Amino acid sequence: MTKTYAYSPETIIKAYSLGVFPMAESRSDPEINFYEPDIRGVLPLNPPHIPRRLMKLVRQKPYRITLDTDFKSVIEACAAPSDNRDDSWINPEIVTLYCALHKMGFAHSLEVWDGDMLIGGLYGVRLGRAFFGESMFSRRSNASKIALTHLMARLYYAGYTLLDAQFSNDHLIQFGIEEIPKETFKVRLAEALLTPTAFPSDIAEDDALSYLAQARTVTS
Repeated sequence: MTKTYAYSPETIIKAYSLGVFPMAESRSDPEINFYEPDIRGVLPLNPPHIPRRLMKLVRQKPYRITLDTDFKSVIEACAAPSDNRDDSWINPEIVTLYCALHKMGFAHSLEVWDGDMLIGGLYGVRLGRAFFGESMFSRRSNASKIALTHLMARLYYAGYTLLDAQFSNDHLIQFGIEEIPKETFKVRLAEALLTPTAFPSDIAEDDALSYLAQARTVTS
């Protein structure tokens, strides 16, 4: 019997266009709820803010970076328990929905590899010139930070104007995260949605990293 889901990929896209995003209470909870925080966390892109030590590490190219190579493995790794958390808001329905969004060209992943081993990455949704970062994971020190740095460089390169992180946290403070009222977020989102923009999956690593020379480095 084919399982039916409460929401369609089109519903998820519409939600993002309105500034709303889905989450489950836990990995084992089958229900999906939608959220619209009064205060929204956004990461600066023009230019990005990159910790100085991390910038130095990224330029050394310690790992191989790919985009949209293994979306399902990335979202499953984000949903899995880790040293930092026992549970996740990513339930099986969310995995299925976002894999469908990926096939439709709306959800994207960035992978960090050590040889053939996937050691870090992130995924999110793009609409217009906005990218909604959903989750990231790390199996090696700094792997998720390297993934985020590469994402920010590529979004900056491609002319994106909004990188939504949903909520602020200690991990993102070092990247200059800003907290803005939801009304301000909606204005910036509406502006970003006016211009269709491709996800920068074909930008060469050296080209993307060259834009980090313009980034605003911060001590960390």
